[in-house]
Amino acid sequence: MAPTTDVDGDGVADASSGSGAQPPTPTGSTAQPATAAEPETTAVPLLVPSDPVIAPVTGLGDLLDWARRLAAGPAEPVAIDAERASGFRYGGRAYLVQLRRRDTGTALLDPIALGDLQVLDQPLARSEWVLHAATQDLPCLAEAGIRPRRLFDTELAGRLAGFPRVGLAPLVERMLGLQLRKGHGAADWSTRPLPHDWLVYAALDVEVLVELRDAMEAELTRQGKLEWAQQEFAALVAAPAPTPRPDPWRRTSGVHKITDRRALAIVRELWLARDSIARRRDVAPHRVLPDSAIIAAATARPTTITALIALPVFSGRMQRRNADAWLAAVNRALTLPVEELPPSRFAGDGPPAPAKWASRDAVAAARLQSAKAGLVELSERVHTPVENLMSPDLVRRVLWTPPDGDGAGLHAALSQVLADRGARPWQIELTEPVLRKAIVDASQA
Repeated sequence: MAPTTDVDGDGVADASSGSGAQPPTPTGSTAQPATAAEPETTAVPLLVPSDPVIAPVTGLGDLLDWARRLAAGPAEPVAIDAERASGFRYGGRAYLVQLRRRDTGTALLDPIALGDLQVLDQPLARSEWVLHAATQDLPCLAEAGIRPRRLFDTELAGRLAGFPRVGLAPLVERMLGLQLRKGHGAADWSTRPLPHDWLVYAALDVEVLVELRDAMEAELTRQGKLEWAQQEFAALVAAPAPTPRPDPWRRTSGVHKITDRRALAIVRELWLARDSIARRRDVAPHRVLPDSAIIAAATARPTTITALIALPVFSGRMQRRNADAWLAAVNRALTLPVEELPPSRFAGDGPPAPAKWASRDAVAAARLQSAKAGLVELSERVHTPVENLMSPDLVRRVLWTPPDGDGAGLHAALSQVLADRGARPWQIELTEPVLRKAIVDASQA
């Protein structure tokens, strides 16, 4: 069975009802089902890379040498990966970049020491980049000064193929019969010097990435999904840089329990104070002050240092050291005029939470339930997760305020709305009949 997802946003993975229309497989497709079960293999451990592992490149001269080598060689696919220190440092910048091309071998690059990798951008522009989970690495690679013009994402390819496990190690084992070394993915990659063991791990992450790409391309071709993947990869390349979230403090863990506007103001002010300190010290925010401490202070509303550090989560050395800053943040919130307090709920531009649809619009709720069943059924039939068939957020937006029309008019209007909101042609071809049926059936009920 293909993986399912929470189509209606109720926090529960949805199962098929077995009803609803079955839109045809895209015209001209030769889609074949994936084998959901992991094949029986005896994996060969991949313990060391083929090239000697040397210290990362830290000097401009060596970096320019790599730029010349990449520019002089063939425009073959290049495997690229990046290691961050998100749990330790502020932000998500890359602390090590690995790249490998068959003719040049593997390079380990230190973008912190080098400042940026911009001299590699043009030499790498000729090649297709091969990444695993590209959305995780593309922002920090762009920050380092390089960006792809074409790419192949092996993790996304695994999802489209319907594989149950799409991490790098499971895919390499399944497709290549090799067992990758485990260990240091969550390490503090800002450590200097980087231990040799970590460098071996990093080099192995790109050692067979191009070979995995070739195997996944063959599998997608077998399933008739290569065009789907190519459209997805093109969308990743063309995607604009993500815009900052409005009110990022509302992502504080536990904030959903707080509805009082004054308490929310305390959360906001403490979050902003923490972010300022974390940015200045280049430390991950949760290491400066955990979310649980922010929620505790918003609930208790301490007015003195003594009351603040009496809260259990403020008893740590770093929390006590910054006690003046925390209390000042709380006091700012407590003295804000009412009109400056944040609203209890963020007024987004999307539809209401799905749990409220039935009370707000029973017809829209019926549309959602019908589409949910149809999409899960489609997911099982084409062996691709629902969230890859169509963004659940886009599904909800379209079903809350569907376009007008019926028959061919509705088909054209709905297809256009989906395209305008970023859906790819293969997604529209597959899912538009399901969504259209849900709209029509609910209006006729």
